[in-house]
Order: sequence, then structure tokens, then C-alpha cells
Amino acid sequence: MEVTVIIGEDEKKLDVDEGKTVRNLLQMIEIPVETVVVKKNKAIIIEEEPLEDGDIIEVIRVIYGG
Repeated sequence: MEVTVIIGEDEKKLDVDEGKTVRNLLQMIEIPVETVVVKKNKAIIIEEEPLEDGDIIEVIRVIYGG
């Protein structure tokens, strides 16, 4: 199945296997789960959310520090 991934200004379409979760997708593109907030079809979700064909996934990097 195909999902669209948006990271900042970059947008790309990726093929993922059925039954994969947002966590699996982040691992696939080598982004640590702890460093981002993820939106699926414009709603903030948890990383265990299953992916579906045609989803639009927006990865928002979290900036933190002191």
C-alpha cells in the first residue's frame, strides 16, 4: 500500500506493507519516535496507529532543550 509522508517541506510517497504502524514507518525512514509528533490525515496520533492505503502522514520534529 502507498502512504504520503511529509517532513518539513519534503513530501514523498512510500510503499509500506499491510499491517504496519506509524512506529514501523518511522523506523523505516530512520526517525526516532521520541523526537517527533505525527499527524495522520491531519489528526495527531500515537505511534501504534495502524497505517492504511492513501494515508497522509505528517512528521513534525519536536524541538526541546533548556
